[in-house]
Order: sequence, then C-alpha cells, then structure tokens
Amino acid sequence: MSEAPDEPLTAIVSAARPRTDFVMAPPPRPLGRPRSTAMVLAGLLVCTLVLATLLAYEAQLAARSHRATAERVLQDYAAVAAWELVAGVTDQMQAVVGGALAPVTRSRAASPYELLPSPSVLAASADSVFRCPVTGADAPRFYFRVDFRDESVATSGTTVSAAMRRWLVDSITAQVHTAYQPDWTYDVVIGGPTGERPLAFAYGVKYAEHSNALAAYGIATCVDVVGQDLFRHVLAHRALLPTSVRGDASNDSLVNISVRDRGGRLWFSSEPGQPSPYAADAPLKQVGPLSVHAVIRERAVELLALGSIPVSRVPWLVGLLVITAAMIAMTVMQLRREHQLARLRADFISSVSHELRTPLSQILLFAETLNLGRVRTDQERRTATGVIVQEGRRLMHLVENILHFSRAERQMTRLGPEPIDLSRAVATVIEDWLPLAGAADVRVETRFAVDVHALADRGALRQMVLNLLDNAVKYGPAGQTVVVGTSSSDGRARVWVDDQGAGIPTRERERVFESFYRLDQHANSAVAGSGIGLYVVRELARLHGGDAWAADAPGGGARIVIELPAAPLAPGFTDEHASVIAATNAVPAEPRA
Repeated sequence: MSEAPDEPLTAIVSAARPRTDFVMAPPPRPLGRPRSTAMVLAGLLVCTLVLATLLAYEAQLAARSHRATAERVLQDYAAVAAWELVAGVTDQMQAVVGGALAPVTRSRAASPYELLPSPSVLAASADSVFRCPVTGADAPRFYFRVDFRDESVATSGTTVSAAMRRWLVDSITAQVHTAYQPDWTYDVVIGGPTGERPLAFAYGVKYAEHSNALAAYGIATCVDVVGQDLFRHVLAHRALLPTSVRGDASNDSLVNISVRDRGGRLWFSSEPGQPSPYAADAPLKQVGPLSVHAVIRERAVELLALGSIPVSRVPWLVGLLVITAAMIAMTVMQLRREHQLARLRADFISSVSHELRTPLSQILLFAETLNLGRVRTDQERRTATGVIVQEGRRLMHLVENILHFSRAERQMTRLGPEPIDLSRAVATVIEDWLPLAGAADVRVETRFAVDVHALADRGALRQMVLNLLDNAVKYGPAGQTVVVGTSSSDGRARVWVDDQGAGIPTRERERVFESFYRLDQHANSAVAGSGIGLYVVRELARLHGGDAWAADAPGGGARIVIELPAAPLAPGFTDEHASVIAATNAVPAEPRA
C-alpha cells in the first residue's frame, strides 16, 4: 500500500474543516408575537382613552344637568317668593281696603239711575284706614266719588283742586275700563295732576245689574302708606318660601325684594345684598300698578339648592383627558421602545452567537487537527497553535466586551486609574493585536506624540483601543491602512483611530454610541457586529472623567477619539523610552464634531 504524498497543513485543514469561513447571516427575527402583543396593548390603551373620554363627557353632562336643575329650582323659588309677596299684599289690601269700601261697593244698585250715596259715608268705615303720618292741614286725606254716568266728582274732607278733580275723573275712568276686574273689591292708583304731589287713591267700584259700573268710591292718602309700610308689614308677617325649605330663616336672609312702578321708580327695597342671577318678577296689578322683583340671595343658594351650584368641570375634565392621553402616549412610546429593545437584544444575541461561533470553530478545527496528528512538521504545528492562540485572544476580547457591557448596564464597573504613558500603552495593545490585523489584510500606522501621559486604567484602556481597532477592521475595506495616534492639549490626553471606510454620517455620530445600535448599511449587511463596542468605549471613557466621540478622518473614513484626563510624567518613563515609540508625522486629534 503506497503512502499518499505529504500535503500542506492548509490543504488538510481545508478538506477537514466545515465551511466556516463565510459570514453567516443572522436568523430571521421572531417579531410576530411581540408585535402582536404590542398592538393589543396599544389597542387596549386607545380603548382606555376612548372610555375615559366617554366617562368625562357623561360626567360633564351630569354636572351640567345638575347645574341646570339647581338653577331652575332657584328660579322657581324666586318666582314663588315674588308671587307670595303679591298674594300677601293682595290679601292685606283685601282685608283693609276692601273692608273699608264694602259699605258703598258691596251691594249692587237696583237701577242704573239709582241715587248714589255721598262719599262722606266712608268716614265711618275708613277713618282709620291708611292714615298718613302727616297730620293737620297738610295731611292729604279725603274721600271721593267719581260718577261714571255724568263724569262728576264729589269729595269729602280736605279741599280738592279742580285739576285734581279732572285727573281723578280721567285716571279712574280709564283704569276701570281697562284694568279693573268685576271680581275685585279694590284697586290702587298712584299719581296726580302735574304740579301737585302724587297721592295714593284706593278705590272700589259700585256696580248695577249686569256689571254696569256706576261709580268709584275711594280714599286719597299719602303714597308712603301703600309703599314702605305695606310691603314691610307683609315681609314681616308672611313667609315667601315654604317652611320645609327655608326652615327658621327669615325672608330677608333668603330673598331680596324690590318694588318699582312702570316708570322704574323704586317704591320699596328690602335689605340690599350680593347680586344673584336667580331672580323673577311678578306684577302687582291692584296696586299702582307695580312690579315685584325677587332675587335669591347668594348665601341662600346652598340652602335652597340642597348644596352648592356645581361649577363647570370642563377645564378639569379636559386637563385630565390631556394627562390621560399624554400618559397613554408615553406608554405606547415605552411599549415601542421595549419592542425595539427586545428586537435589539435578539439581534445582539444572534450577532454575539455568530461572532463567538467563528473563533470557536477555528479553535476546535485546529485543535482537532492537532489531536488527530494531521500535522507533519513543526511549522504546521506552530501555525495551528498560532491560530488557536489568535482565535482565543479574539474570543477573550469578545467575552471581555460583553462583561464590560454588562457591568456598565448595572453600573458595577470599577476602575483603578494610574498615571501611564498613553503612547507606550497603546503601542503595547497594537503589538498584541497585530496578528489579527495581518489575518484581516490590514496595515497599521502609528502617529504617536511624545510625552503624552494620561490617568487611566490599563485594562479599560486596552479594551477601548481593541474595540476601536476591531471596528476599524470590520467597517473598513480589505487592504486598508488603519492609523492610530495620540495627542495632548489643555490638560487632556487623546488617542484616536482612523479607518478608510465609508465614515459615519453626521446625524448618526451620537447614536453609534448607543447600545445595540448599528448603522443601517451595516445592520442589514453581512458584517458581523454586536452593537456594543462603541457603547463600552464611551462608558469606560466617561468613567475615567473623559469622553469619546466620532469625527471625519483626514484621509476619508471615520475617526473615533477617546479623551482622558492628562497626568504627570509616568514613573520610570524617560526620553529613552520615548525614542523607542514610532512617532511619525504627529497629527493632533480632530476637535469634537
């Protein structure tokens, strides 16, 4: 059996290993259920807003109905008070005036041509009725009879002028024919001829058969007698509102009464109080004629309306609806954010799994090759172990990145900053990373400034620089030159990494530092990435008291800058160490974009 010729290690590996050199696209995202759940929750929130709107509308309708009912009740109480005052005055006048005039007006005449008695007969029955407070010759007190058959006037008492006689005939005749009702027992007319003071004339009509008015008998007296005294007496002795409503409260405490004539002259007014919209009028036809105006006092509103009048709740309801809508909008935004976060986490898990699988596959492949003894020379063995070490370092870097991200999310990252030579520390990181650069066909150029010292944690600095280098390789073209540099100014030390890729759009330069965020052109491409590299860089930089940002590289592509607090000269660092560093064409970092 002949031996097969020796084959190089690369051929053996190519034949033995599975196809892991291509970039695997992440599996489809299971968005159906989360999106359905979010839609259901959003629908429920919208239904809640609609229900809250309907409830607010119903509450407003109920409050408005309650207010309308209470206002209507108060208007009715005002009308009751006005009519009760009219009834009280009518009853009082009926008892006083009607009784005084009854001897001459109660019985009907047997014939329209019957001889009428003299007005002096009223002195016996009406002498004490409506006496003026003024006595003597100035007291305007007399009795009269107006005969409608011949328009004659007969008087008894004080002297009456011709003008007054004429006015009596005209006014009493007009009132009887236009306003006086056959069932009335009295009427009061207030006035007088021009040039004379007005008087109050209380009269009654004597009828013949078939309600034919023969004559009017009456009393002339002071106006005040049927003004202040009459209404004050009625208010003091007659309840204007039902006892079940007013209780022990007086009329003056509940209702404000004012009485005016047709010309608007005020004849009587009770104790003034605060104005109220709940008022009513009632005509006092048999006195004046006058008009009674009753107003429910403000302090009586709660008592009569069984509670305060409900105020408009529209501003409150609109405010609550706006707050509810804002809370629902915030909830929907939060749901949307949670949905996006769940999707980003799913993408993160998928991407990390993919990134971890590639180095693990390489490690397993070359480990199996060594285990099966398929290497024939020391060079092949060194190549295999070199690949294992290289992929192990990449795997370690990925794991460290995830750990830093987890600690940053929980705010558990602890640093031990110390003064270090920044250029020297970055050069050490690059030296360890160069094998990965060679595998990716990337050249590295350094532009270190001399005497750049920073206060930094060595492990955190290593992680930040590795993340920037890893990003430069991922998002730059094959065969590119990655430039790494350091600089210092104004008490700050900076390290920056330039690639020759497509760069980062200005509007995206802040968002690339968010967790799980990737540019659109990369999120849907075959470029592997977890979206946490730059997030870890900025978090670690800020924990140092510095920052990180993105800018345009001078030669095109993207520049990521890490800024750290500057420190004094690192212990043990001399100019001899500085001469070892490859410092070519030192270029300061770009200013913050």
